[in-house]
Amino acid sequence: MTHLVVVGASLAGLRAVEAARKAGHDGPITLIGAEEHLPYDRPPLSKEFLAVTDDGSEPQRPFFREHSHLTDELGVELVLGAPATGLDPLARVVHVGDRAISYDALVIATGADARGIPGSETLAGVHVVRSLDDSVAVRAALDAGARTVVIGAGFIGSEVASSAKKWGVDVTIVEALATPLVRATGSEMGHAIASLHARNGTTLLCGNGVAAIEGTTAVERVVLDDGTVLPADLVIVGIGVTPNVGWLAGSGLVIDNGIVCDEHLFTGVPGVYAAGDVANWFNPALGRRQRMENWTAAAEQGAAAARNALDPGNAKSYGTVPYFWSDWYDVRIQFVGAPEADEVRLVEGDPESEATGRWVALYREGDRLIGALTVNGQSEIMKYRVMIARGVTWDEALEHAVRRADLHAAKLAGAPA
Repeated sequence: MTHLVVVGASLAGLRAVEAARKAGHDGPITLIGAEEHLPYDRPPLSKEFLAVTDDGSEPQRPFFREHSHLTDELGVELVLGAPATGLDPLARVVHVGDRAISYDALVIATGADARGIPGSETLAGVHVVRSLDDSVAVRAALDAGARTVVIGAGFIGSEVASSAKKWGVDVTIVEALATPLVRATGSEMGHAIASLHARNGTTLLCGNGVAAIEGTTAVERVVLDDGTVLPADLVIVGIGVTPNVGWLAGSGLVIDNGIVCDEHLFTGVPGVYAAGDVANWFNPALGRRQRMENWTAAAEQGAAAARNALDPGNAKSYGTVPYFWSDWYDVRIQFVGAPEADEVRLVEGDPESEATGRWVALYREGDRLIGALTVNGQSEIMKYRVMIARGVTWDEALEHAVRRADLHAAKLAGAPA
């Protein structure tokens, strides 16, 4: 019987397991995870899990499934608490320390590792927010009133800063770039989104590199390149991630900003597919190669990779219009499509004057709508996702935006829509 092995007890790994059973696979499945925990939801780690609760208790830990569901109902062998250490594609074996686990079909969903700052590894109080254990430690520090410095004004760092502000602690964000969020939303909109920090009382220092994180046994201060000293009891490092591919050295897989895959999430090595943050695949929906670090892609790719790995003769391409969201200060930020654009146009709202109002920006590539960004535009964003998938023209998108803005203005004015 075909043995499916999934490396990575992540969202993508869980969805791979579930999709395999839903597709009728009745052979053995092994799920390998570096952490001791069962698969859990990561977005809450920098959002809800850090929230202030009425009684001061820790929020419920965000596990997807109970142990019995995975082992008894889905019949999965769990190998948790030890990372995969090697892959031999000729022998079709995954190594986990001294153990060799044979596979017929393999889905790699090892995700990405948070980047740290060299020299700070031994200091207590310096954290990334990538795992459940990270978030537990950060929450305890915030509860103790830690003076907080966040390094990196990306989405994770900004979410943590937003959560920290609600604890009433002093928060400063340090960003090396002159404009935050350039890679995620483009330079024009990065500045506009970042202005939410100032409007909510969080200090944002852009164009500042970190020279050192100092302390004796625990962090005491962050020193910037310009000599500025920021006292700190808690430092959150949110400067991005790197795909977790080190264990694949010598495997023959092509590694270039993740595992290089085709539109079927196939690595080119027989039986081996990849999904989630670690997969650099060709996205036929946008006609470009991408590696996406978001919840939606991880869930969808995990399922698609498992189905294709188990039935490669009928493999289906996986294409999508990327989607991600982020929550800051009770504001919902959403993006669909790709930020690399020939033009970015604000079509509704004014980010310069509205702290928590709604605004919408559209992204053009050639004569086509390629992306859309909304702040508090939950009723709008998925409409633009559908339009991007359909390949609508820029003029069509602008006409739609005018209609929606007029309807929204009428609703605010109390007029019938």
